[in-house]
Amino acid sequence: MAWFLLFLAGLFECGWAIGLKYTDGFTRPLPTALTVISMVVSIVLLGLAVKHLPIGTAYAVWTGIGTVGTVILGIWLLGDQTSVSRLACITLIVAGITGLKLTA
Repeated sequence: MAWFLLFLAGLFECGWAIGLKYTDGFTRPLPTALTVISMVVSIVLLGLAVKHLPIGTAYAVWTGIGTVGTVILGIWLLGDQTSVSRLACITLIVAGITGLKLTA
């Protein structure tokens, strides 16, 4: 259950990271509210997960999910640059996340 909570926390981290782009500097009320809600949910779920997982592993996996998800969503939704080297780096992050999960 802790790993599932950590995965959800990572997804909400992607949500607030992408949400920051839509807040337009926190001048748009609805995107700002949704971004803040995503931040709170992400931190709460991370806090619940670390009750049962090592903090270093959980934090690295949380930020890794957030990083990979945000890069992918940035490419898909916002037209961020994509290249073979960027995709290779994402693959390395996923490999690191997988390694931490398998050794925890």
